Amino acid sequence: MTGPPFRHDSFAEPAREFHDRDLLSDPTPRVVECHSTGSSLVLGSVQRFTVVDDGAVQRHGIDVTRRHSGGGAVLVVPDGVVWFDVVVPGDDPRFAAASEDVTKSMRWLGGHLLTALGSLEVGAVAMHDGPMTCTDWCRLVCFAGTATGEIELDGRKLVGISQRRSRNGSRFQCAVHTTWAPDLMVSLLAPPRPTAAQLPPVATLDASIARALPGALVRVLNGL
Repeated sequence: MTGPPFRHDSFAEPAREFHDRDLLSDPTPRVVECHSTGSSLVLGSVQRFTVVDDGAVQRHGIDVTRRHSGGGAVLVVPDGVVWFDVVVPGDDPRFAAASEDVTKSMRWLGGHLLTALGSLEVGAVAMHDGPMTCTDWCRLVCFAGTATGEIELDGRKLVGISQRRSRNGSRFQCAVHTTWAPDLMVSLLAPPRPTAAQLPPVATLDASIARALPGALVRVLNGL
């Protein structure tokens, strides 16, 4: 089955501006990169701002915003995280079989991410295919748990995925770290909060490979 080719877009702007974009209003299949021009703590769509230590984010000069999809907080630092969204119309023939089921749709994207990582010669990666594994802090911190369809490297979470669905289609929001700074992450949160040692280890990619992942994913989605 074929459909219109996935487009590859990119925006260099504050994370707040990127997450204010209603990408589903134009349900063109595409992978959209966010090159954040500043540091931002990105909360899940239902998280309250009370989870944030206001004094800490001000001291570190970190903006706080919400994304369109659920899950826990992600600290986006320029050159420390590669963030990209995958926009898929619900009637896209390549996605239609998974479009009505959240778990199937996560596996759909996870499978394509595995192929893209393989094309970049990243070994020891696997898709988490069971139920969500959740630590005591996974509702607070995105990378403290692993959902179905997310990607692990040597047993550690590598690619986090969250999803927003509408009548126009699905918007998957993806993040992969090139550096992991748990001490800074937890310092930005209001009590009760974990220590850095209480967060599970997170896998990272070499920056050049991480930056190449969205383009590799576009090629895989387009069958190239």
